[in-house]
Amino acid sequence: MNNENNHSDEEKIREAFEDKDWSEIMSHNSWVVFKVMAEFVEGLDKLAKIGPCVSIFGSSRTKRDHPNYKTAVEIASQLVKHGYGVITGGGPGIMEAGNKGASDADGKSVGLNIELPHEQYANPYIDTDKLINFDYFFVRKVMFVKFSQGFIVMPGGFGTLDEMFEAITLIQTEKIGRFPIVLVGKEHWSGLFKWVKEVLVEGGYIGPDDLNLVNLVETPDEAVKVIDDFYSKYLLSPNF
Repeated sequence: MNNENNHSDEEKIREAFEDKDWSEIMSHNSWVVFKVMAEFVEGLDKLAKIGPCVSIFGSSRTKRDHPNYKTAVEIASQLVKHGYGVITGGGPGIMEAGNKGASDADGKSVGLNIELPHEQYANPYIDTDKLINFDYFFVRKVMFVKFSQGFIVMPGGFGTLDEMFEAITLIQTEKIGRFPIVLVGKEHWSGLFKWVKEVLVEGGYIGPDDLNLVNLVETPDEAVKVIDDFYSKYLLSPNF
């Protein structure tokens, strides 16, 4: 398997340096543009009427018997009972837990699946009319941001960090509204945000107030309370 991966990587690297004639460039680029457009159209069409939803991010590698899986199930279940739908990346691990919690509570369960060589497959707890498969990460992230009224971030790896910092950056730069971002698991996240404070804030790379864009909590009750408290300030409540 490693030899196959190395061969595939080498092909991709060599392809980037190959000379292409104009017709090849135009043919390839046109196909990419239409594929991207198709993914945007499908996503916008399927998600346009889902109502208030909260995205749950987290590791695809989390096992079903892990405490974080059970925590994500409980958070999703509570969100549904408070009137929200749940959006996940559609795969296994924490994503599956989020969809399971929503489905078990008879709520809206959305899955934005991404086609990857390993790890990713659509979990069975997504509403059949709310499963969308993507080839492009950037299209998928647009859908997360456009149709979420809040973000719950469970422990995870590079993909989870990518999704979390995408949301933080868009809020910081005022490209989207200041939706609540809730990080669950103080032991997992405290080291990262200690570094953010000591290096990024004290180094002048971000402002001290930017730390207020995230909420660090430990329990499902605390996570859902952050979402509810945020919208109660605006006298808003979910309405399906």
